[in-house]
Amino acid sequence: MDGSLTSAARPADPWSLPLETIDPSQAELFLSGAHHDYFRRLRHEDPVHYCADSPFGPYWSITRFNDIMAVDSNYAAFSSNRTIVIGDQPDLDEPPMFIAMDPPRHDAQRKAVTPAVAPARLSDLEALIRKRACAILDSLPRNETFNWVELVSKELTTQMLATLFDFPFEDRHLLPYWSDVITTTETVGVAVDMEKRMQVLHECLGYFSQLWRERAAAEPRFDFISLFAHSPDTRDMINNPMELMGNLMLLIVGGNDTTRNSISGGLLALNRYPEQYAKLKADRSLIPNMVPEIIRWQTPLAHMRRNATRDIEFEGKSIRAGDKVIMWYVSGNRDETVIDDPEAFIIDRDRARHHLSFGFGIHRCMGNRVAEMQLRILWEEILARFEHVEVVGEPVRVLSNFVQGYEDLPVRIRA
Repeated sequence: MDGSLTSAARPADPWSLPLETIDPSQAELFLSGAHHDYFRRLRHEDPVHYCADSPFGPYWSITRFNDIMAVDSNYAAFSSNRTIVIGDQPDLDEPPMFIAMDPPRHDAQRKAVTPAVAPARLSDLEALIRKRACAILDSLPRNETFNWVELVSKELTTQMLATLFDFPFEDRHLLPYWSDVITTTETVGVAVDMEKRMQVLHECLGYFSQLWRERAAAEPRFDFISLFAHSPDTRDMINNPMELMGNLMLLIVGGNDTTRNSISGGLLALNRYPEQYAKLKADRSLIPNMVPEIIRWQTPLAHMRRNATRDIEFEGKSIRAGDKVIMWYVSGNRDETVIDDPEAFIIDRDRARHHLSFGFGIHRCMGNRVAEMQLRILWEEILARFEHVEVVGEPVRVLSNFVQGYEDLPVRIRA
């Protein structure tokens, strides 16, 4: 069973296409779930694949687990400088952010905000997450269909993001709005009004700039803005608005889209694999192991990009300096040579944490433990309340080759 397909029309069968024409970057593939077939063929026949012609220009696809690890861990040969997605914005000044930087600049900026999600803070955050999860779940309607994405996935992650930024709680709805604007762009295969997009992002910058000035004048705290404003390595960032906006964009998306879509994807997976849902109900101690399996199966960010810094021979292919190299995490997480039965969702899977969704090397997701904790707590509280949360219709997916997300997941809870 392929637990990722929707009722959308299927694109061309990748097995019938000439190998050299395969282009897995088409956003429509991800909308229908057909991308898995495209990546399956590339893993089998051409795991380091060159696409000479795509809407994003020529690029290399890295599709196997171990090859992705090798690229992700080698920033000297595969730079992330000023880029994370497959497409370019040639007419716009792309805001710099530390995920799109190499050391030492990357290290200094990342280090500045890491205390916000450090292990020492997790116990304090856990009590807050549980309180909020309980309130959200207790407010859900019974015996009627509602959108799980809006009422649960988005709401919980938005509240958590507001805490990490110490963002005014009454304005928290702006955070997922900004996150959606950030990730909806021509650089990931979606036609948008780029002028309007930049207008919204500058409004975001104005709001956060005011918060920055307030935090800089106050005593240091453990929210992202205060940490940036007081670190010797980043306190002057307020004088570089594009860099400030870039890092805000990174932290908003990192704290919102990934966890939001894993919450939705986890419920969808359990409904697509009812034997796993039954297994979970019979043994709630499986929740901690199920959480990384949800994150692997969903793979909330499908890819990350690197640029070759020099000519390099990689797995028998000649990659040239300046070539665009795409690490398809969504493919590596279903690599049959590394993960047994990778298409299946298995909540008691051995080595469930052995996945690519958080990346590897210096860019490994710094908030991974907070994301896992939100999922764990939510499922503990779901099972404490509800016999069953039933998905009653097909999900509506986000059109993107970057964010594997959901706009709507219709569900029903019996009274």
